[in-house]
Amino acid sequence: MRPNPAFLAITALLALSACQKPAAPKETDAQQARAVRVVIVAPQAITGALAASGDLVAREEAAVSPEVAGYRVARVLVDVGSYVRRGQTLVQLDPALIQAQLAQQQALSAQAEAQALQAEDQARRVAGLDGQGVLSQEQIDQRRFQARAARASANAQAAALRDIRTRTAKLSVTAPVSGLVLERNVRPGELSGGSTTPWFRLARDGQVELAAQLSEDDLSGVRIGQSATVTLPGGGVAQGTVRLVSPQIDPQTKLATVRINLPVRSDIRAGGFGRAVFAEASGLALAVPETAVRYDADGASVMVVGADNRVKRVAVQTGQRGSGLVQLVKGPPAGSRVVQNAAAFLLDGDMIRPMAGAAPAAKAAVVRR
Repeated sequence: MRPNPAFLAITALLALSACQKPAAPKETDAQQARAVRVVIVAPQAITGALAASGDLVAREEAAVSPEVAGYRVARVLVDVGSYVRRGQTLVQLDPALIQAQLAQQQALSAQAEAQALQAEDQARRVAGLDGQGVLSQEQIDQRRFQARAARASANAQAAALRDIRTRTAKLSVTAPVSGLVLERNVRPGELSGGSTTPWFRLARDGQVELAAQLSEDDLSGVRIGQSATVTLPGGGVAQGTVRLVSPQIDPQTKLATVRINLPVRSDIRAGGFGRAVFAEASGLALAVPETAVRYDADGASVMVVGADNRVKRVAVQTGQRGSGLVQLVKGPPAGSRVVQNAAAFLLDGDMIRPMAGAAPAAKAAVVRR
């Protein structure tokens, strides 16, 4: 008996359906989400983040100019870079003209003194003769007046002599303080008093310091006596301390000057440029780990995690850096969740499974502004 074809077809279909596995249920977006570490935007202490640049200037500058005019420069005894002592002669002026004046005034002073002595002697001879009739009262008074006038004339000539002697001493132009010669503007043969430009500029005691420029916000993190590491133009490093914090802000630049005292060294030269990193400078600011900030053609940004665990790119403006943290001057508010590693391959709208991020590892204070 031959089998029924319809029965055979039904049997084959049942056998095939028995061999097939049931289809797996489709995964949800939450199940497909990647596990990503997130951190909270919160105020944190950024240590070692304060740095500033400025010019190297003399701590106290002294100007040297001649005090007498009209005398020719005979010799210039020092040059730029010389270290001079207080009272040391820097320039010698030609004394030929004043020596003749000095000799003449000495003679006039001696003559006036002799005349004064003679008049005073004659006045003493009439002492006690008032009203005795030996001489008239007019003659007695005249001798006394002549003595006073002669003494006044002698005093005037003596003062003139002292003036010439003082000017003679000023022919040696000396250093008012001990220090390093920064600038020289005099040559042999020039006449003194012919220019308003100082002949020399000295850095008192050779001390040069850094005049660093800081913003008003950064100024609050600096105090007198605070230590700072200064990098010099040649790559050298010097340790200094804050000597002065400016009491005012420049109304044009909105910057203030901080003077940093530096050691006296040959490689620290006035007029150069330096960069200071202030130690122990810390302050609370909204900050995230440096790894949380992404930089691309559109600028800096972070990936903010919303309440639905979806990420969104938010542009930020960064500020101070230090200890592995970066300040967010503008960006998401405190308490926002951001992706700890901005290099993760995430796009706007991606869903993640948030995991608590680890605290950033402590780093040496590498300062960038």
